[in-house]
Amino acid sequence: MPTLLAYCLLFTAVAIGFIFVHLLIGKIVRPAKPEPEKMTVYECGEPTIGTAWVQFDLRYYVIALLFVIFEVEVAFFFPWAVVFGKLNALGNRGLEGADRQQVVQALVPPHALGEATTAQPAAEQAPVATTLAWIAFVDILVFFGVLLVGFAYLWRRGDLNWVRSIETEAKRWKELGAEPPPELARPSVVEIGQSV
Repeated sequence: MPTLLAYCLLFTAVAIGFIFVHLLIGKIVRPAKPEPEKMTVYECGEPTIGTAWVQFDLRYYVIALLFVIFEVEVAFFFPWAVVFGKLNALGNRGLEGADRQQVVQALVPPHALGEATTAQPAAEQAPVATTLAWIAFVDILVFFGVLLVGFAYLWRRGDLNWVRSIETEAKRWKELGAEPPPELARPSVVEIGQSV
């Protein structure tokens, strides 16, 4: 078994064991006295009003999911930017000697560097680095483009509008070929006059 795999298995076993040992200690140490007061839902110190099983508006979920997606995108941008910057530096034909060697060592893992890679002159490395930089640039454009298409789809559907208009919802029902519910019907002038 390779040493790296053995270390990974060891750390995984220790982590899982650490979790179970602490859960077991908590189970043994804490008293088990369930009471009706303890079994009620606790939410921010406020007394609960009504049932706690209320369905949240789906818009919270959509906004949170969109936030997480764009946060993950930012997390993917950082390593890409590092590689893209180093490939652009390596594509510079004026970069020679120790500076070029330093960029190559930062870009390529040490075990993957062979004598042929480190000994290549700038004239041979620069076009390859420039091509790889363009490939990386196109990759990130495709990645970002897919996210923007999804964002535009949500925006177009109106899922990002926090306050939806009654007219828009009624149009959506009519596009589906169904009658809108009564609460989406626009009140007539007579109904407005009667409510005053």
